[in-house]
Amino acid sequence: MTVTEPTTVPDTVTALDAARADLRARLLRDGVLVDIGSPGLYGRTGVFERVYGAVDAAAVRSQADLDAEVLRFPPVEPLAAFERTDYIASFPDLAAAVSGFAGDNRDHRALLAARERGERWESFLEPADLMLTPAVCHPLYGLLSGDLPVGGRTFDVLGDSFRREPSLDPMRLQAFHMHEFVHVGTAASARAHRDGRIASIRDTLESFGLEIDVVPANDPFFGRVGQVLARSQVEQSLKYEFVTPVYGPDHPATAIGSANLHEDHFGSAFAIRSADGEVAHSACVAFGLERVTIALFAAHGTDPDRWPAGVRAALAL
Repeated sequence: MTVTEPTTVPDTVTALDAARADLRARLLRDGVLVDIGSPGLYGRTGVFERVYGAVDAAAVRSQADLDAEVLRFPPVEPLAAFERTDYIASFPDLAAAVSGFAGDNRDHRALLAARERGERWESFLEPADLMLTPAVCHPLYGLLSGDLPVGGRTFDVLGDSFRREPSLDPMRLQAFHMHEFVHVGTAASARAHRDGRIASIRDTLESFGLEIDVVPANDPFFGRVGQVLARSQVEQSLKYEFVTPVYGPDHPATAIGSANLHEDHFGSAFAIRSADGEVAHSACVAFGLERVTIALFAAHGTDPDRWPAGVRAALAL
């Protein structure tokens, strides 16, 4: 039987766009976010920061039994380390580099002249050998080259991420924060970390009054080869997402957290070995802090003091 693809845009797409626009308008109108003039970039007000901080603290409490080593990194990483992750091969459309001015007075005058003519002047900047970090765990692996102790190592990593993905959907930001709990060890210990954390994360998110499903997922790999990689990722159950129906039951649910098995990708790239001498495997579970926060405003309204008592208790608000 031949299946003919529809030639018209389904009504649900229009309805979803309207739902996204409505949430964005409410967040701006009620002083939760501030529009700073570029899609997917917002200023955050006191009420947002109050909930955001509570979400992060609850996430940390939920994983306290890991006794993880705490590491924090800047929002940029060296180009050399970024190259070793091979991120540019899979997600070139999301990557962003840092550039700076390194010219002399003559070059500066030419830059200013171009600017005065209303022309783009960024060509006068040169690569700074720095990349905006797309995944907060990236800088971790270069620190682990060599042999791991028996049992591997587990880390609490929080930081900025940037992915060049402009959108008016308030759940899809260009600049955001992930709180990740990363384990690097054997194939078995990495899988145990990933699988063993799913229940606690789901329980935590549900305690916030959110409806949560855990579903197989794939990363947005680029191009035709990326379609094969994405299909393989799902078939091997390497990635799960914690999703919630931010825009209602008639629209696709949105991911607000994930549980990922990297296999030996980073172990191979950064020459990390487990205590048994094999290439190390890694896994991480992650809370998307802005996404969880905005999902809470979508579910319960923009005044946290009026949220259900159980939700406020779970968040210690």
